[in-house]
Amino acid sequence: MSKPLFAYFGTPHISTLVLDSLEAHGNLPVLVVTASDKPAGRGLETQPSPVKRWALERGIDVITPEKLRDPQFIADLGNTDWDVFIVAMYAKLIPKELLDLPTRGVLNVHPSLLPKFRGPSPVLSAILADERETGVTIMQLTEGMDEGPIVAQARIEIEEDAWPLKGSQMEMLLAQEGGNLLAEVLPDWVAGTLTPEEQDHTKATYTKKFESADALLDLTNPREAFLKIRAFDQSPRAYFISPKGKRVIVTEANWKEGDLEIVRVIPEGKKEMFYSDYLRGQN
Repeated sequence: MSKPLFAYFGTPHISTLVLDSLEAHGNLPVLVVTASDKPAGRGLETQPSPVKRWALERGIDVITPEKLRDPQFIADLGNTDWDVFIVAMYAKLIPKELLDLPTRGVLNVHPSLLPKFRGPSPVLSAILADERETGVTIMQLTEGMDEGPIVAQARIEIEEDAWPLKGSQMEMLLAQEGGNLLAEVLPDWVAGTLTPEEQDHTKATYTKKFESADALLDLTNPREAFLKIRAFDQSPRAYFISPKGKRVIVTEANWKEGDLEIVRVIPEGKKEMFYSDYLRGQN
């Protein structure tokens, strides 16, 4: 069976895990579409996206369009008879002009069991909802937000003694699972032997893009605070406000005998320390 001819849309490091899975199954995109280079690090030097770096290391062509509706960009893509496009953590809506280009449409790797947790933050939302059973969905993209028919799903239940995972850990786990599932179904999808199933839109739930205010801890609600500490381990970071009005980021905590145990913190303007040392400094 010939390899599918596809372009890949993605940007952050987590998206490269899906690419790793595809590569392990012998499937490489011939084109990568990703975000433009941006300043990063302490020196704010211009850096390529992780997906662009991944592609360049393998000699794969890369395009970084500012607007996906750009007529020249659409025309350039239209010069190839694509089997399929694949989208994973690209962070831009794919317009209909692109959805219609490939013979078999556009597939998306979504880290939830759709129709649950549609939108931009399904992984963190699952942690905050305290749901150990989650999963990944391979769906066919349509113009609606995560409303397309389901091609395949895989359920994952985290062991109770390991739950909740940190947000970054959960994202990596689901990206790897999603990449493996995509690699398994891709040949059959391109061959036209898989029939997608419409979602039950009446059961849809939605997520939002989280901001700093969402990561503020209410320490009088220990379980909710613990879930936030585990979920918000990247950006935003979980924090509380001290009696002196200072922000204190919580970097590590445990759930012991039904209560929250804060272990390590970063007080505003200081280095990371044990929470016990921080408390002594407040006296």
